[in-house]
Amino acid sequence: MAADASDFRRSAFLLLTTAAVAIAAARVVGAENVLEPSRYTPPTKDGYSTVRPDPERPWPPVRPDPTPMFSSNDKSRWATVRALVDDGTYVIGKRTYPDGGNPKVFKDEGIVTEGQYKSLDIVLRPLDPADAGKPVTKEFYSSKPPLFATLLAGEYWLLKKLQGWSIVTDRWLVIPAILVTVNVIPFAVYLVLLGRLIEATGKTDFGRLLAFTAACFGTFLTTFSGTLNNHLPAAFCVLFAAYPLLMAMAEGRDMAPGGYACCGFFAALAATFDLPAAAFLVGVGVPLLIARPRQAVLFFVPAAVVPVAGLFFCNYLALGTVLPAYSEFGGPWYNFEGSHWSKHGTPLAKGIDFAHESKDVYAFHLLFGHHGWFSLTPVWLLAVVGLVGVGVRAVPDLRKLVAGGKGSAWTPALFAGMTVAVSAVVIAFYIYKTNNYGGFTSGPRWLFWLTPLWVLAIPVAADRLAGARAGRVLGAVLLGFSVLSVFYPAWNPWRAPWLLQLMEFKGWVRY
Repeated sequence: MAADASDFRRSAFLLLTTAAVAIAAARVVGAENVLEPSRYTPPTKDGYSTVRPDPERPWPPVRPDPTPMFSSNDKSRWATVRALVDDGTYVIGKRTYPDGGNPKVFKDEGIVTEGQYKSLDIVLRPLDPADAGKPVTKEFYSSKPPLFATLLAGEYWLLKKLQGWSIVTDRWLVIPAILVTVNVIPFAVYLVLLGRLIEATGKTDFGRLLAFTAACFGTFLTTFSGTLNNHLPAAFCVLFAAYPLLMAMAEGRDMAPGGYACCGFFAALAATFDLPAAAFLVGVGVPLLIARPRQAVLFFVPAAVVPVAGLFFCNYLALGTVLPAYSEFGGPWYNFEGSHWSKHGTPLAKGIDFAHESKDVYAFHLLFGHHGWFSLTPVWLLAVVGLVGVGVRAVPDLRKLVAGGKGSAWTPALFAGMTVAVSAVVIAFYIYKTNNYGGFTSGPRWLFWLTPLWVLAIPVAADRLAGARAGRVLGAVLLGFSVLSVFYPAWNPWRAPWLLQLMEFKGWVRY
């Protein structure tokens, strides 16, 4: 007797999940920052010419200490984790001014002056006019919201107390152990839950398998699994928040109280990890407050308050204000002497962090160019077709929801419409407010937290491709190029995308 199709899919999902989680684990345990000669200034030789990096970087004169930390982004977070446990403070360094009135005369010390922890993602408490003319010391902090680092510090504290491990001398044990708990194990849970949702909403074997394979190998969540970052936890939390809502929708029932609480807690936690995910919290929470005000007020809202309160509390403990350090960007917290960000408006403002281009050019590259959401991950073209195809039917459901009439509830069309609206708001925000691609990174990391919402939209379009060989080949090609982008940065996810490297090689762009 032939096996039931669902049995085949469950077996396929199991094998794909195992392979994807094993890849993520391998990235964690095998992580090491590798110096790539192409990123450094070559020696001058007669008859030898090459493209020189801009700005130029000298090759280290001595062998650096090996480290599993990769970039300013993760080093800044690890510095906070270390300071909290080893020093009992959020301060990751200090700057001493012998003459408080002269900001150019100073001496730096502390964690951020050590080679392995040097980072661009730091802020310095500004000098006060009252400090003029007297010796004064100011503190360095990570520019990253402190809640995430505080949670990780709790795990490091346990490892230090139970195992005697130090993040300095035992970094090859401490850092992988923590990354497994925040990147790998949640990734496994994420894939299991995603598989259940795809199984419940897809209609063909091809559509379901294409969507799930993309989730395993075709998104940048896999790329960044070997490094500490806030985007993976945010993406996981978005799915954990959506899961009880979508399962209740698929089964034609209302969420249980625990479902409301789970939805509120993880939607808010996602926003604390990735601040633009607040759009998702609003996109889910407001309709629930309209359609199910009693359950939302009793369960969703109190659960959502917990991580938000934790973010404000940790920020106050660290900086003395509930507002994140990001709110000070462009001011003295960032633009201190020697800061990377103080280069704005000077000849030193070179590189991807200082992209001087028009908004239309930036919008193109963010969506279809060298950091493109669709060009680097073309499988999202299927997702956008699915989102629009289903979302256009959301207007009657939205009217019914707002009216609060009988039967008003979440529907697939309403959820797709919410995903389109949230995605559009976030993309428009970055296009309007910044020209920032997220620094030296292999993909449009500002948008990574949207990944599970877009994966869930793939089967709608993929199911239509399933009926024809050409359609299946098209789906496979889109998936193949997505996987290429995901695995192209073999050593380090904090590297330029292959499209940007190609454009620079051809002379089309230069940052």
